[in-house]
Amino acid sequence: MQDYVCNDRVEENYCEGETPVKQYIDYIMEITSKLLAVPSPSGFTHMAAEFVKKEFESMGYEPKLTAKGAVLVKLGENERDGEGGKEKENGILLAAHMDTLGAMVSGIKDNGRLKLTNIGGMNPNNAETENCKVYTREGKVYDATFQLENASIHVNGEYNDTKRSYDNMEAVLDELVKSKEDVEKLGIMTGDFVCFSPRTVITESGFIKSRFLDDKFSTGILLGYAKYLKEAGVVPDRTVYVLITSYEEVGHGGCAGIPDGVTEMISVDMGCVGDGLDCDETMVSICAKDSVGPYDYKIVSDLVRAAKEKKLDFAVDVYPHYGSDVDAALKAGYDIRHGLIGPGVYASHGYERSHRKGAENTLKLLLAYLG
Repeated sequence: MQDYVCNDRVEENYCEGETPVKQYIDYIMEITSKLLAVPSPSGFTHMAAEFVKKEFESMGYEPKLTAKGAVLVKLGENERDGEGGKEKENGILLAAHMDTLGAMVSGIKDNGRLKLTNIGGMNPNNAETENCKVYTREGKVYDATFQLENASIHVNGEYNDTKRSYDNMEAVLDELVKSKEDVEKLGIMTGDFVCFSPRTVITESGFIKSRFLDDKFSTGILLGYAKYLKEAGVVPDRTVYVLITSYEEVGHGGCAGIPDGVTEMISVDMGCVGDGLDCDETMVSICAKDSVGPYDYKIVSDLVRAAKEKKLDFAVDVYPHYGSDVDAALKAGYDIRHGLIGPGVYASHGYERSHRKGAENTLKLLLAYLG
């Protein structure tokens, strides 16, 4: 792991031994906000993929789209990794995911309301009263709101006691429709994607609140990492790839697209915040174990060592209800070592919250670990 010296190209008056990242945290917050505005539930990520691909291209990289719609890019190849034009078996892949929770039209009711089925873990309690948009196969977009059936509390005496589920909730279109036939005339049909409003807010105190910080915040962090490498002229100690996946929320994002020569994969995803865990929104979380099982002992140990050496604000936690892209890669049969880090995110799969310091500690850990 290298020490960082003053570099006027990166940040004015930055001192030896520290990592110059402030301007890249500003960039991460800005690019995350922009990416959050791009709808991308699992299976409907083409707009987000194009956004991410163009951002890498603007930095001078050569990303490509995989057959599954993920974005794969090589950030740099250390000459020591190559012999005779071939890469050694020592590459590392950093994975984040751009796909989010969402819903799909599962039926059109006789009164013109839409029945939905969830995509990923979109909880109906968290989605209630949220604005959303229906995207048709013909490219039309319609506004709607996700509500409990008979949602007027002055009319529905059972409103408070009703358990929310997709069976008793509906999308109410902001169109003058009163029947199934009216809705069909708009071009809406079963199978159309429904995307919920992110409601992104960045506070003066440095918090970012939004739906879908999982995992667009870490996608922004990896874009910031790539931007730093390019502008600072830093060559990592190993060949580094980034894979921004498109099906993580439904369990198979990391099952494909891993380049030859990669022996290590780190998922940069949200760090869990909640009762029984030590992480908060300002920290970088290092996951030792999730619902699938333990992460690679050496990688976790090296991540902890790097965080301690750089005096980062971090926590090591066990996630009780969690799966990641690296878990999917192992289940797909890849012979790799695996790790998981990310900024602390509170209220996961709801209206989430994190902080710019969480992004800073995560970025600094990547720089310290990768060299």
